[in-house]
Amino acid sequence: MREFIYYSKSAVTAGNLIKDNLMQAGRMDIVCNVIIAAFFTSNAMREDVKFHLIFDGPPHAPRHLVLESNTEMPISKKNVAGLIKRMLYKSPTTEGLLEVFPGASIEKMSFEHLVKNLDKEGKDVLLLDGKGKDVREIKLEMDEKNNSVFIIGDHEGFPSDKKKFLKKIDGVTVGPKILFASQVITILHNELDRKESQ
Repeated sequence: MREFIYYSKSAVTAGNLIKDNLMQAGRMDIVCNVIIAAFFTSNAMREDVKFHLIFDGPPHAPRHLVLESNTEMPISKKNVAGLIKRMLYKSPTTEGLLEVFPGASIEKMSFEHLVKNLDKEGKDVLLLDGKGKDVREIKLEMDEKNNSVFIIGDHEGFPSDKKKFLKKIDGVTVGPKILFASQVITILHNELDRKESQ
């Protein structure tokens, strides 16, 4: 299983705020790009991806969206924004994960709570950080129970309260340059593809 967390400080948390200009919806354009990078190769959908999105923008923050690749998942490169919009429209106001479509669920949950839950499950949670260890120099967990989970921030990075929380998380880097979040995901997939083929 390939597992990622994408944190967005500004992504809106109501479906009616997602219109034609995705940049004005808290940079929902970037969200769409990271989802495409996580789930799609040139001519297929990856079969082993679980993607957590934490939206901390107005008006109903926080929202935790979960996308998992499967044959019934209603997503294509063209309709990513539409899927997110529909998920936010159906977002519950109480605690608990609601499956909106096969492989697409949403709940009210904070970033910190999600990371703590994954850690309790025994996942190897890693933060993408330019000062972290090179991803090629660490052992990445890839089995179904103890897979590595990669945390990636949006274009603004993490707010100060999140940075304080993240000090406890081991950092990894994919290289010497600062890259777009979608590029980071592509590189991580490539590293894992290479390890699996060895």
